Amino acid sequence: MLRFLSGGESHGKCLVGIIEGLPSNLEIDINKINKELSRRQKGYGRGGRMKIEKDKVEILSGIRGGKTIGSPVSLLIKNRDWENWKEVMSIIDNIDNDKKVNSPRPGHGDLAGAVKYNQTDIRNILERASARETAMRVAIGSIAKQLLKKFDIYIYSHVLEIGNVRINARKVSIEQLQKIDESPLRVIDKETENKIIKKIDEAKKQGDTLGGIFELIAVNVPIGLGSHVNWDRKLDGIIAQAIMSIQGIKGVEIGLGFESSRTLGSQVHDEIYYNGQYYRKTNNAGGIEAGITNGNNIVVRAAMKPIPTLSRPLDSVDMITKQNTKAQKERSDVCAVPSASIVGENVLAWVLAKEFVNKFGGDSIEEMLSNYKRYIQYVDKR
Repeated sequence: MLRFLSGGESHGKCLVGIIEGLPSNLEIDINKINKELSRRQKGYGRGGRMKIEKDKVEILSGIRGGKTIGSPVSLLIKNRDWENWKEVMSIIDNIDNDKKVNSPRPGHGDLAGAVKYNQTDIRNILERASARETAMRVAIGSIAKQLLKKFDIYIYSHVLEIGNVRINARKVSIEQLQKIDESPLRVIDKETENKIIKKIDEAKKQGDTLGGIFELIAVNVPIGLGSHVNWDRKLDGIIAQAIMSIQGIKGVEIGLGFESSRTLGSQVHDEIYYNGQYYRKTNNAGGIEAGITNGNNIVVRAAMKPIPTLSRPLDSVDMITKQNTKAQKERSDVCAVPSASIVGENVLAWVLAKEFVNKFGGDSIEEMLSNYKRYIQYVDKR
């Protein structure tokens, strides 16, 4: 079974992660991990912290000579801003009262988390609830991407909409997605990009934030991942939970999604044909039917709310005095939708890699590839 754990606070010393269940002899390129970390930090609308944190991963165990050895892989990403936060985030020393946070931000986990964990200093909640946590998930997802590449599976993403400004195109080609990082907003057309940039600039002047929608596309995924037999094995459910766990995501749809509820069944369902193998002319199901991949590309969209940290804070209540006040102000972004799309890629990569390990097993990558090839031969004969 493939699984991971991560730990670390936003302004703590570092982020850590441990992956268990990777097959041995899988080649791991640390430069590819660092490239994914760099992609996560880019995007028009990001805040000042991105100029401070130039994330680099350090591999502590589980890899030797550039290949996994079958034991847990442990990762570390240092927080370069740690020197400025040593006193505030001290592990041993008592924290000064004037450095504690008492005013929860609407839209964040501050209030609910403080009540749940019986905390008077909200920083004990917001540090882990922060999207900084996704840096480690991207590093872990990058390793998952390197596993999937062995099976010729690739994951792309792009931004569909920010601040109610949406791209004009109805279809996006893989060729366009391969060049999408050239856009600071990760959108496919320049006209939309310029409109969104203006929208972000306006929100920044007003001390406000913007959300949006991004799309993920996984290509060359074989038929048969996931299962219909129980609720917790349905792949679309697993994907939805994983994508929804990304900070700020409030909606997830697969394939035609919500639009399918407004359309006749004859116009929704992907008709089946055969010319030596089964195929569809459409992909409204987004590559998944009854919780099982059907051989088409997996298509997932996620809606991200505006970031809850505003430079012009909203009304709140001091949790100590119970007096009306303004919400805590932290250093933050105006818009992080492009960054969230990179996180989404790597989260989806992890889900698919886990399903591959579940289905094709093997203690080494060679055994796993052999199992996969036999399965594909079986599928081709159906």
